[in-house]
Amino acid sequence: MKVYVLTLLLSCFAFAAAYAGNEEVEERSVPQQMQTEAKASSVTASSAASSSSSSTATLDAAVENMPEWTKELTSRIQLHGYAQGGLNYSHKGGVDTNTFELKRVLFWANAQITDRWSFLVMHDFSSVVQEYYTDFRITNNKMLMVRLGQFKTGLSYENPLSPTSQEAIDVYSEGVAFLTGCGSDPLLGVQYGRDLGLSLFGESNDGKFRYELDIMNGQGINKKDGNAEKDFIGRLEWRPTAGLNVVATGQLGRGHAIAKSLYNPNIEIGQNYKRNRWTAGFDYKSKCINLHGEYLEGRDGNATSRGTYVTGSVPLVQDKLDFVGSYDFFNFNTDLGMDQHKAIAGLQYWFYKKCRFQIQYIYKSAYAEKGQFFHGANHGVMCQMQIRFN
Repeated sequence: MKVYVLTLLLSCFAFAAAYAGNEEVEERSVPQQMQTEAKASSVTASSAASSSSSSTATLDAAVENMPEWTKELTSRIQLHGYAQGGLNYSHKGGVDTNTFELKRVLFWANAQITDRWSFLVMHDFSSVVQEYYTDFRITNNKMLMVRLGQFKTGLSYENPLSPTSQEAIDVYSEGVAFLTGCGSDPLLGVQYGRDLGLSLFGESNDGKFRYELDIMNGQGINKKDGNAEKDFIGRLEWRPTAGLNVVATGQLGRGHAIAKSLYNPNIEIGQNYKRNRWTAGFDYKSKCINLHGEYLEGRDGNATSRGTYVTGSVPLVQDKLDFVGSYDFFNFNTDLGMDQHKAIAGLQYWFYKKCRFQIQYIYKSAYAEKGQFFHGANHGVMCQMQIRFN
């Protein structure tokens, strides 16, 4: 089966390369069951079953005849990938726009070097390597582990999560996107919530308590530190009961501005400035509802930003169809009155394991455009298809 997966991946590399000029990239594979169903449309049920049985026997024989070093290698490497793309429509400032987008196509590999030591690399085919880090488990249990490299920071509940597990098509709340460097803060730029540094993390009491301490450059992906100070990020998680997770995070650091920002016009390019954050949130999962929310606050120089959000989904047809909703408030600069309300409503249909189709309506009470902040309603409709394999 691993030979089969590797063969599929080689084919998918060609697909990903064809779209490398768009946005973010990974890799995707087509499950064996879906391939069998596709063939079934042109052959009879009996011949399809015979073909499937023959193919499985051939694959088993190929695996059995593999050299020992190849078996060892494939047993230690896990391959993952997903793609997200669709159609976006927006009505903003009296102007209608619509476009097809290939938002993300990412591919990553995780290698288990020993029972304590592992390595991960994640590539975005349209730009740069997103993550590359090594983990080492220091204790015999999961109490203390160390991570070195480039990875998502522990700031906020949402930032460490994969877009494939988020309900909203535009992924993170306004506050999380701004405070963690996911793109809306010009002072930091587009860093996808990632940075270069060192992390100590672990858990106890069968996973009820988790902690993380990050020491980061504070400059983002694939960049040297812009100043002499490091950023410190702390994260604590507590699971008091099944399905409920309470999360608190914070950051102390100094930023190095790479551009001017309309949200903070007093900070100049190249200036070092205070950059502190703190958040408190929760996540609750049950058969009836999935819900998470958070309060966030940041301090950049003398400017304060703060906000809150709650996002969730309710199953309409169990494991198939969900209603998705979100309310999000964020004030980018409380002194300048740059507040924005955002609401999302939509549906998502899971057609195969972690593969889904989504359609959502998005309302915002304010927006930024051409270096200015406007209060005024804007509307959008987003459609997206997600394909993922693990």
